[in-house]
Amino acid sequence: MNKINQTILMLIVLAISACTISKDIETPKPALPANFRNAAVTTDTNSIADMPWKSFFTDVVLQKLIDSAVVKNYDMQIAVKNIEASQLLFKQVKWNNVPEVALNVTANTQRPSDNSLTGLSLSQYGIGSRHIEDYSANVSLSWEADIWGKIHNQQRVALAAYLQTAEAKKAIQTNLVSTVAQGYYNLLMLDAQLNIAKANVRLNDSTLRIVNLQYDAGQVTLLAVQQTRAQQQAAAELIPQFEQNIAIQENALRILTGELPGEILRSSTLDQITFPRDLSAGVPSALVSRRPDVKSYELALITANANVGINKAALYPALRITASGGINSFMANNWFNIPASLFGIVGGSIGQPLFQHKQLKTAYQVSEVEREKTVLQFRQSVLNAVGEVSGALVQLEKLKAQQTLIANRVSTLQQATKNANLLFKNGMANYLEVITAQSNVLQSELELASVKRNELNAVSELYQSLGGGWK
Repeated sequence: MNKINQTILMLIVLAISACTISKDIETPKPALPANFRNAAVTTDTNSIADMPWKSFFTDVVLQKLIDSAVVKNYDMQIAVKNIEASQLLFKQVKWNNVPEVALNVTANTQRPSDNSLTGLSLSQYGIGSRHIEDYSANVSLSWEADIWGKIHNQQRVALAAYLQTAEAKKAIQTNLVSTVAQGYYNLLMLDAQLNIAKANVRLNDSTLRIVNLQYDAGQVTLLAVQQTRAQQQAAAELIPQFEQNIAIQENALRILTGELPGEILRSSTLDQITFPRDLSAGVPSALVSRRPDVKSYELALITANANVGINKAALYPALRITASGGINSFMANNWFNIPASLFGIVGGSIGQPLFQHKQLKTAYQVSEVEREKTVLQFRQSVLNAVGEVSGALVQLEKLKAQQTLIANRVSTLQQATKNANLLFKNGMANYLEVITAQSNVLQSELELASVKRNELNAVSELYQSLGGGWK
């Protein structure tokens, strides 16, 4: 067996018997509670996050808004472009194992000095020309053996980066779905508060007319008229504020959905929004595989492991095989004279970094530290996810209790306002009692609408924190 074949065989054996030069850190199993805080004890892994968002958000107008946002929102479009770019890079890195092949065609001429060795040789051998010509056409090949797994780890990095862009798109969509829903609920709350303010103004108008009649009859002073009018003006002042906030919220929602600012037609009221009766959160252990941000940190650990392998491989010799073959001649007229012009070269080389060793070792040590940071970030992301779910659950529980209390207060104050008006019309209550009752019921009804909105937002936040919205 000749030396070339022995060299090739040695490289093949080395490639087959290549050992792993760095050990991966497995994805850690973070300590998780058996159940979320403020959630019923259960072993059922089913969760509202498993529901597609169209099944969870059933309002038709809201569905149209979310549909538009998922397609037209610019953050979503950028995320899609990131996926496309990452996919191209992943496809490209697959070719790193393939030898580099190049076609070279060269032609050159050289006129050596008469006193040079080449010039003296030309004179001595009587070639009859003072020029040296060289014509070559060849195919060259270069291939680096992946002995230490560098190329394999580069492929792992590219794949993890591609999958991370997919998870990033999911994370953007879950956030977008929740944001659009909360903006829509805020819009319905403003609608309700606007109607409450208008109704209270009408009530104050009626009271003001009666007080004016009493003033004309000399039954009350001018102070009564002024205080009643001030109460009516305070309620009327709320109307343009709510109308302004409605227009701003409509514009914000339209921009989220990738549309120009404008009006949003809606057919539902705040009280008509419904959700599934059983808002099951499932178990914390299922959260890791469902949350896009947690999955992204898990993929980041794969990247960190691969980077450690790449940096460690840089410390070891690089084995490269080169080959070149083609036709070569010093005269153009017999350039393609085959087989006389045929030539071939095969070689192998081993490159070992010397003066860069300290720099490469530092890069390897830094990559190990970065990997340890990634593990900590993964653990923190899981902790944050469990905390967000627990926070949404307790918020939802307390808002339901708060809404019940405020609803009872509103009912009491509405009845008190009716009684005050009846007593006032019959001369059994003064104007102060009436305007106080009207002011109290106005504030309580506005607060009830706000709490209802907050409860709907809490449901949306629970859905998002569980990882729902990207299906």
